[in-house]
Amino acid sequence: MIRWMTMAAWLASVSSMLGASTQQAHEPVVAGAARGPAPSEEDPLTRPMELGRARKWLAPLPPERIFGRSYLVGFGGLSVALIDTGAGLVLVDGALPQAAPAILDNVRKLGFDPKDIKFILSTEPHYDHSGGLAALVRDTGATVLASARGADGLRAGALEQDDPQLDYGGSWPRVTQIRVVKDGEVIKLGDTAITAHATPGHTMGSMSWSWRACEPKFCKAIVFASSLNPVSADSYRYTAPSSAAIVKGFQASYKLLDALPCDILISPHPDNAGEGRYNDKRGACRTYVQRSRGLLAARLANDRKEAGQ
Repeated sequence: MIRWMTMAAWLASVSSMLGASTQQAHEPVVAGAARGPAPSEEDPLTRPMELGRARKWLAPLPPERIFGRSYLVGFGGLSVALIDTGAGLVLVDGALPQAAPAILDNVRKLGFDPKDIKFILSTEPHYDHSGGLAALVRDTGATVLASARGADGLRAGALEQDDPQLDYGGSWPRVTQIRVVKDGEVIKLGDTAITAHATPGHTMGSMSWSWRACEPKFCKAIVFASSLNPVSADSYRYTAPSSAAIVKGFQASYKLLDALPCDILISPHPDNAGEGRYNDKRGACRTYVQRSRGLLAARLANDRKEAGQ
């Protein structure tokens, strides 16, 4: 069983530490009008996770076009993107389990048929971004694309042993329809090419995704970056020898995102990227990296202080 009270308290502390948005939380969307099973105790794939921040994370927002044929179909605190490739649809991330019907309802509001979703791209094996994947796969027939390490976590529906948040526990519906993709692999569908970028650190299986969205006069590079927050359970130390790969992963991710073409940045939690649902300001990805560098440096300094180093 998941220690919900402990998890809720931790999530509140992380919000304070990272300077999370203070916008008013709303009722989560449960999509009672959506075609398909509503989240309930009778549907194990959309059974609500009763988390302290779920209401804020799932604050309802209408679907929104970003640029070209790229859209947002998620929520106030959890991003979910939709790409129309002309030969099928692609989703990025799946939010919490209870969010799946609302995501599909937003897809319909844009005039699309969820059955046209061919792929769902996963940024990380954490319940707040992967919890809804199993229900979305069941209801659309789509295949989830993830890194090898990310796929391990999705199949288990649980945190990996080297995840900094492991001691908090937590599980979500397991995902079985997965295709593993490699760092730098390009997924082509219709007129769209989407590139997978390994961005370890927050988890060792984290993956970011980039593509070009076009309008008649010009195109823009869109990056849906994985989370870069150096957050962990209280007992975890980033300065421990066992954490060396995690810290090295962050550094590699910083280098990659610093150099990546990035006209528009989407992050799994929108407030980590800036104000609004996405950041289209100049240098958005570099700003995202600088924020994480600062947070990681502060965390390392604090860990050393507590260890008396």
